[in-house]
Amino acid sequence: MFTGIVQGIAKVTEIIAAPGLSTLVIDFPASRVEGVTIGASVAINGTCLTVTHQEDHHLYFDAMQETLRLTTLGGLSPGDTVNFERAARIGDEIGGHLLSGHIHTSARIVDIVRPENNVTLWFEIPAEWSNYVFPKGYIAINGASLTIGEVQGNRFNVHLIPETLRATTFGTVEKGQNVNIEVDSQTQTIVDTLARLGYDRPPSIQN
Repeated sequence: MFTGIVQGIAKVTEIIAAPGLSTLVIDFPASRVEGVTIGASVAINGTCLTVTHQEDHHLYFDAMQETLRLTTLGGLSPGDTVNFERAARIGDEIGGHLLSGHIHTSARIVDIVRPENNVTLWFEIPAEWSNYVFPKGYIAINGASLTIGEVQGNRFNVHLIPETLRATTFGTVEKGQNVNIEVDSQTQTIVDTLARLGYDRPPSIQN
């Protein structure tokens, strides 16, 4: 499990392609890999991956083709930066909201607004996932736990303070870029339960 509090930015240094999978070699800040062991879980742009090898502060992760297809990891290139978070431990403070590291879908950045001292990002999400997006609700974008601002159809925005821009890759994102989305599990459960009970359908017209 993860908390959605991004612990830093790491850089992809190499991608090793093999039949059925790709190995991502990622350079982490040295202080962030202390105590890492083979088999440890790390969220890379919100995607839970397993450490398969370590060389100093370079960690290796194997990503299956299905993972590359369903997430934005398949579009990474050497030199790209990613958000990372090591798996939560018992007793850790939950500053965001609990995440599984299993990506549901991707969204596209459709607008970037830069008023003074903050940034507003607008995203477009596939219509079938918009049922789980509510104003003031939680959502994880590239592994960061964020609060949804406005919602307009299948578009929504988030407002980012300078510290979030500094500590994550959001400070350098561009319009048209795709991001990983994990919807809030509690919201998904409530919406799906109501749908099974028929509350997602308009009331029938009585004659």
